[in-house]
Amino acid sequence: MKKNKNWQIKLGIFLMIFSGVFFALTFIIPMFDLPTKTKVIASTTSLILMEIVFWSGGLLVGKKLFTKYKNQLNPKNWFKKKAVKKENV
Repeated sequence: MKKNKNWQIKLGIFLMIFSGVFFALTFIIPMFDLPTKTKVIASTTSLILMEIVFWSGGLLVGKKLFTKYKNQLNPKNWFKKKAVKKENV
């Protein structure tokens, strides 16, 4: 059972990170020499695929790990200093 769960967690983390590829494509697609309609459809499709892949990974890793990795992948949290816990002595 644990081996099966470990495999699910690794796949889930991979999918959550891999969703960044679709996010990057959203910004790269407009630079191609394509008709405007094609760019809009491709960018929208890329964003939808990013969400599907990210949330699929979230379902595989479970609520606790998903929340942890979601916070780490949020650019708003990248440069925050982590709070140091002080113990009363």
